[in-house]
Amino acid sequence: MLVTISDVLTREEVAHCRQVLEASPWADGRATAGEQSAQVKFNLQIPEDSPTAKELGNVILRALGRNPMFTSAALPFRVYPPMFNRYDTGMKFGAHVDNAIRVVPGANGFRMRADVSTTLFLTDPGEYEGGELVVEDTYGAQSVKLEAGSMVVYPATSLHHVTEVTRGSRWSSFFWTQSLVKDDGQRAFLHEMDLAIIGLRQELPDTHPSVLSLTGGYHNLLRRWSEM
Repeated sequence: MLVTISDVLTREEVAHCRQVLEASPWADGRATAGEQSAQVKFNLQIPEDSPTAKELGNVILRALGRNPMFTSAALPFRVYPPMFNRYDTGMKFGAHVDNAIRVVPGANGFRMRADVSTTLFLTDPGEYEGGELVVEDTYGAQSVKLEAGSMVVYPATSLHHVTEVTRGSRWSSFFWTQSLVKDDGQRAFLHEMDLAIIGLRQELPDTHPSVLSLTGGYHNLLRRWSEM
């Protein structure tokens, strides 16, 4: 299941992130890649333990907390501290699958499972050429290039790559989520149910038997499938 979510950050928040990132030092992105990914990864990143990563990561975490679509799609249990990358002209990231287990920085070796991957764009499509995120899964290959402040959520099990930037510079934040429901098929079904409930509540009162029945079914399935 691939879900795009618009306007996760306000334009003011995007501008603030860009201003802080422009004044911050960037490092080779291969420093945080696995052995295989490092062979195909050519980009820059903000060091995970830097004040910039922590400050802007909190901006994004607050934005996620107020976004019901992210909650519906990812069913977050834990969110990895957001990271920041940059693809200048000639940079790309070849096909890879994200690591299944991540060690959370600054958490005394605490580990989390990466069920859901997210990319939040910080540059508008007109600022660069190339740089599309291409995600391949059971639904086929999808190319994603969104407005600044918008993001895409997709299964961490997916094979994906970032095409070469041929003009300009592509900046984004990326992170992983350990979901309450680790199976993508079950998570997708619950998301579709949630959207159906939202649509039904626009047509019928909350006390209508159909609304109550569908809402009850959603929560009972979540109760059956969730892990905490």
